Amino acid sequence: MIETKVSSTKKEVIIGYSRPTVLIGERINPTGKKKLAESLRAGDMEYVRQEALEQVKAGADIIDVNVGVLGVDATVMLPRVVQTVMETVDVPLCIDSDNPAAIEAALKVYIGKPLINSVSGETKSLANILPLVKAHGAAVIGLIQDDEGTPKTMERRMAIAHRIIEKAETLGIPRQDVVIDCLAFAIGANSKAGVEVIDTIHRIKEELGVNVTMGASNVSFGMPDRDLLTNGFVAAVVAAGATSLIVDVAKVRPIVLAVDLILDRDPYAKRYIKAYRERLKK
Repeated sequence: MIETKVSSTKKEVIIGYSRPTVLIGERINPTGKKKLAESLRAGDMEYVRQEALEQVKAGADIIDVNVGVLGVDATVMLPRVVQTVMETVDVPLCIDSDNPAAIEAALKVYIGKPLINSVSGETKSLANILPLVKAHGAAVIGLIQDDEGTPKTMERRMAIAHRIIEKAETLGIPRQDVVIDCLAFAIGANSKAGVEVIDTIHRIKEELGVNVTMGASNVSFGMPDRDLLTNGFVAAVVAAGATSLIVDVAKVRPIVLAVDLILDRDPYAKRYIKAYRERLKK
């Protein structure tokens, strides 16, 4: 099976179907986080440092970094936050922006092989993001949406996934450096949202063989007891074949460790027991 490798100056993380699920910490993203947004506007990096440290302590394998908030120049702030997080923790980073100039600025300061979040099947996105991925030897998340929006059928989802992979390979980006985001949506708005993601995971694995990710908490938006629903979804998609997840790591890691153990991705239950002992100490 294909494996996707990303790295920091000190650590390499490998995403793969036979490996433990890789957890990408989502908390350095100002959407819905007033304190983080205010800190970014003020240029105060202390909040960012604390979020990075807490996520790694909770078990994050990769940290997602996003500075998209009104009043912040992403071309200046994104490389600054990336530099701050690199100096604070030793895990690889996921550079998250819809601004190609900001992504390029962040890539110039990054040391190692990052994950870029993201490229889509949109013509403009493919043209602007993939050359950056190639030039900097990065890996990239591919969103299965295009100029017509979010696909409603499996045929369109797969057509977009194929298009992203084919365009990447045309530019010399190896297939293993593309991770497809199956786009989880709120199950409260569409009761079939979970099943659609699971079906897409199976098709991606069978037809393309590349790794799969998604923002897992999207599924519980607007529903009561969101953590319970998100954890149920996480267990289902990991069992279906999701190899990485963009999540609030502290909330989902216990269920991921349990599922990984059940799926024989944790020999002798070493990771599961270690985490259990750490929780006892707390």
